[in-house]
Amino acid sequence: MTVDEVRERAGSLEQEFKDALARVENTAGLEEVRVRFIARKGVVPALFDELRSIPPEGKKEAGRILNGLRMRLQSAFDERKEMLAAGRARDSNIDLTLPGRTLTPGHLHPITQMLREVRRIFVSLGFSVADGPEVEDDYHNFEALNFPPDHPARDMQDTFFIRDTVLLRTHTSPVQIRVMETTEPPIRVIMPGRVYRNEAISARSYCLFHQVEGLAVDRGITFAELKGTLGTFARQLYGNDLRYRFRASFFPFTEPSAEMDISCFLCGGKGCRMCKGTGWLEILGCGMVDPNVFTAVGYDPEEYTGYAFGMGIERMAILLYGIEDIRMYFENDLRLLEQF
Repeated sequence: MTVDEVRERAGSLEQEFKDALARVENTAGLEEVRVRFIARKGVVPALFDELRSIPPEGKKEAGRILNGLRMRLQSAFDERKEMLAAGRARDSNIDLTLPGRTLTPGHLHPITQMLREVRRIFVSLGFSVADGPEVEDDYHNFEALNFPPDHPARDMQDTFFIRDTVLLRTHTSPVQIRVMETTEPPIRVIMPGRVYRNEAISARSYCLFHQVEGLAVDRGITFAELKGTLGTFARQLYGNDLRYRFRASFFPFTEPSAEMDISCFLCGGKGCRMCKGTGWLEILGCGMVDPNVFTAVGYDPEEYTGYAFGMGIERMAILLYGIEDIRMYFENDLRLLEQF
């Protein structure tokens, strides 16, 4: 094949392509023209394959002719495609001059915002993040955490049992056990997630809520480090002017145990409805890990010490946002969500 022959065939193909496009009335016909002429197995790509038969001195010119042909055909095809689309729009009574609908931006749920903020603070303090199953076994949820089968502390947890020893976790503490079973100290980790309790639904309780628990294990960890860590966390979350205190409490998996209160930021500690006139708000429970828990996971309680803490995210959100009915966080009411 010579360059003149390539030029002649290109001109003939271009005219044939334009005639075929002019007869197209719908997208099906348009697709047939595309497949016939410019698809990978169409006549134009086949013409490129014939460049091998052109003498070397004519290949550059022949290639230029065929590249120009391909670009002109593709341009004509795109133009015809747009014309057909515009015609369909007119046929369907769509007014193309109408302004577009305004897209309303979404919002992060307040619980999600609180979870992210708590996570951000603890990660900045050197903690990693771990996750675990929401369907747990009795061993990880209770027994390894120093809840013997007949221990009265089990009555503190209203549990959804799936079968005898399988349940929906009542706290994220089982993740602490799973982390310690697979990791050698030192450990500093938080465990955010959903938990479930069979409680009567009211303004202050729900069957589903979120927790963030934390665990630190190493040689020489003291209660003073626990207090310093949680004090730093509370001030980053609620402000540097915050006052806090620790009160003795009881949890099966920590000894000694405490609850942490912060000064009521709504009344400045003077007493109000939110703090029930005390000037203080409880935000979390904590304590030093009980030696029995270390024994259950294979740690030597004579060598290692550690602390653990846990907080309810809904309660933190209630205190920070002043939304006292916990049910509102699960109703997806846009009047609430659009405020965040």
